[in-house]
Amino acid sequence: MPLRSPVRRGRPSARAASPSGLPPDAVAAAAAAVPAVRKADLALTAVVTLFVVGWTAASVTAGGESEAPGRTALGWALVAVGCGSLAVRRRAPVAVAALTLAACAVYYPTSTYDGPLMVTFALALYTAAAEGRFAAAVALASVTLLAVGLGEIRQGPGRRQIDDTSLVMLAGWLVSLVAVGRAQRTRLAYLHEVEQRALAAEREQEARARQSATEERLRIAREVHDVLGHSISLINVQSGAALHRLAKGPDAAEALLVATEALEAVKATSKDALRELRGTLVALRRADEPAPTSPVSGLDRLQELAERARAAGLTVVTRAEGTPRPLPPALDLAAYRIVQESLTNVTRHARARTAVVTLSWAADELRLCVEDDGEGAPDGPAPGGSGVQGMAERARAFGGDLTAGGTGRGFRVSARLPLTTSTGTDTTGTTTTRGTA
Repeated sequence: MPLRSPVRRGRPSARAASPSGLPPDAVAAAAAAVPAVRKADLALTAVVTLFVVGWTAASVTAGGESEAPGRTALGWALVAVGCGSLAVRRRAPVAVAALTLAACAVYYPTSTYDGPLMVTFALALYTAAAEGRFAAAVALASVTLLAVGLGEIRQGPGRRQIDDTSLVMLAGWLVSLVAVGRAQRTRLAYLHEVEQRALAAEREQEARARQSATEERLRIAREVHDVLGHSISLINVQSGAALHRLAKGPDAAEALLVATEALEAVKATSKDALRELRGTLVALRRADEPAPTSPVSGLDRLQELAERARAAGLTVVTRAEGTPRPLPPALDLAAYRIVQESLTNVTRHARARTAVVTLSWAADELRLCVEDDGEGAPDGPAPGGSGVQGMAERARAFGGDLTAGGTGRGFRVSARLPLTTSTGTDTTGTTTTRGTA
């Protein structure tokens, strides 16, 4: 595949626009997503701060007890630390969870007014589990539960702050926070995997489309090569033979006859070439255009093909073995093209006098053989030629094979075309009734 320029006309490429190699749309989306996440964290931090501060302030106002100014200042400092750390909870989820836990561990034993600072630790614990720090979240929840339980056990009779029911409820809340965070992490991972699969499927679909386009271009190239190569080769041979005969200096009547025969052969060959080329180009029509009405080349036109080769000075003998069977258009065209390209090569390169075309019909396959009495072929592939390769590709497209090589007395092309698919379905079971000559 030819390399493309990294910069297209009128539109910079993705790599030219982004030093990281990402498409500009992806870079813009990522740049827009970062501030959005920070704004969301700041908004949540503000809401939690207002809730904790408002609740604590209401408790201080409504409470009848008083506490030392130092303890009050420490309590408000711990509230500020716990709430403020939530702004970076996604960047350092474990550190924020540990910090809020430490703030709660100092705040509740020392503060007279128990505010809802525990909310900050609950949110940080959920974030740690949701960000994939599952082991750390479980460890922090376990440490919290053990610390609260041991602290209550060490209290004297009648001085416990949390009873057994509340302790069980606390354990349930901690387990729920970790479980919900884990579930959120799993959900996000699943959505990411689905997105990656969709992107992979899209890339695979694009690759298949490019492969299909390449195969279609190769198919069109083979058709045009077979049509033009055969006809132009015959025209070249016919014109060369006429010029050779005219160079011998015949009288005017004989020269006119030679020129007339040559021009008639050239006219017939070029007319047939134009017809086949038109049929090939019509196959590229849009889907809303009508189907072509001209006949498609097939083995029923084998005699016409032989007559054109005879006009170029080659004696062509056609033989049929077995019972001819109808073929679907694609397979019929492939068989015709193989014979056509073989006769073209004989006319252009072999310097042969006779070519024998044999069609051998069997129950499940058709064998084609084109053999001439020319000079054969040199060792190795022909320089610059693609005719044999194109014939082999046509045969392989239908599950067959093709061999070509010298026989010591000339050159032989032998092709095998199965008449059944790989699943055993008869390929001739179509509405086409074209036979063979």
